[in-house]
Amino acid sequence: MDRGGPACVPSIMPEPESYIITGVPMGYASDLTVLPIPKLIRRLAVPASIGMFFNTMFNVVDTYFAGLISTQALAALSLSLPVFFIIIATGSGIATGTTSLIANAFGARNRGEAKLMATQGITFGVLSAAVVCGAGIAASPPLFRLLGATDVYLADCLIYMNVIFGGTIFFILAYMCNAILTAQGDTRSFMSFLIIGSFLNVILDPWFIYGGFGVPAMGIAGVAVATVLIQFMGACFLGYRVYRTGIIAREDLQDMIPRWRPMREIARQGFPATMTFLTVALGFFIITFFVSTFGKEAVAAYGISIRIEQIALLPTIGLNVATLTIVAQNNGARLFHRVTEALSCALRYGILLMAAGTILLFAGAPTLIGFFTADETVIAIGTMYLRIAAFVLYAYVILYVNVAALQGVKKPLFAVWIGLARQIAAPALVFYSFIHILNWGIGGIWWGIFMINWCAAAVTYAYTRRTLRAITREGAGG
Repeated sequence: MDRGGPACVPSIMPEPESYIITGVPMGYASDLTVLPIPKLIRRLAVPASIGMFFNTMFNVVDTYFAGLISTQALAALSLSLPVFFIIIATGSGIATGTTSLIANAFGARNRGEAKLMATQGITFGVLSAAVVCGAGIAASPPLFRLLGATDVYLADCLIYMNVIFGGTIFFILAYMCNAILTAQGDTRSFMSFLIIGSFLNVILDPWFIYGGFGVPAMGIAGVAVATVLIQFMGACFLGYRVYRTGIIAREDLQDMIPRWRPMREIARQGFPATMTFLTVALGFFIITFFVSTFGKEAVAAYGISIRIEQIALLPTIGLNVATLTIVAQNNGARLFHRVTEALSCALRYGILLMAAGTILLFAGAPTLIGFFTADETVIAIGTMYLRIAAFVLYAYVILYVNVAALQGVKKPLFAVWIGLARQIAAPALVFYSFIHILNWGIGGIWWGIFMINWCAAAVTYAYTRRTLRAITREGAGG
């Protein structure tokens, strides 16, 4: 395999310390521009996927214990998901943009720029957390009412989300620290945090829900308190791991004062990614709005089903992380043939992995739903969703991996437009038509999701291929 000869090396060579990242093997970050692509994808994707498995188990545990409280508590947790996703969207979006910028800087062998983007990324995250916390607490009541929550149902939703919004800074700091580590090829630290956090959640959820050992019984609020406490621990651990790499040292703390240029660059890369994730949140709102018209059982079934679907999609998350990091570093190094190879390799891995997921969801749907509830109505609705969703899994691979490649080459805007079409415009039209014109009932929502995602995957694939060909031609001409 061609690993890039002298013609591929930038004309200005780095200082020797550019290769040294304290606490990480020398040359670790630059390995992403040298080692074989399949090996790199496995090295980055496997820890990321394992970590996200335990993150999903974290959510599964929350869902399980909420179901033990009551069906209403389970429905409140499900209804809170699109609101909760505002935090996830903000943290993930800014982190994705920051990862791209840091990785591109490492690929170009510009360690000073990488350090600046890391410190300013932390500052950007803290400022964003303050905005999300205030806006989220203020906006939650009308948002939940819009989704049909009233009386005790509304109170449960607000109790849960007010605690979560109060801990926004810990969520986003954890995301930003992970972005810095991922840009250097370290996906194991986040995996370690997610594994430990998942096991802690099994202990803390029942303890805080039912009380004991000096802790009062908190009910559904206990689920939220456990989540925030674990995120705080995670932010501390990941912050320590970042400090160990040497990319942020004590003398760099003055660089956390906001600066216009890096803030602008982070915003330019991060806001489109945030908007992409926010369209997912809005998509959850739209889906939940239509689902809620079929009753609390339908909302509970949807909440359970998407958590199960997340388990099947875990390899997609790993491939997404690997693609973003590998593409970004090789784009910075102007090794465009490796950019294209990384995308193609990730898509091939995705076919194999999602085949297993399709079988799991289709064959095991009733059993999987039944693990969380004995309500026959919930089981029937959830089974219908999972058996249709089983054949959408590879569409998500195509979407996410191609969008990651675009973000890696600093072309994040397409993801916003495809997200608006896929999550907002198309669902509003398709769901209404399938439910009220074709009279397909709640199945119209599930088949609408199938059709919309496959159409979006085809468009995204074609656009990304065209974009990468144009970048390769420009690079060759330059």
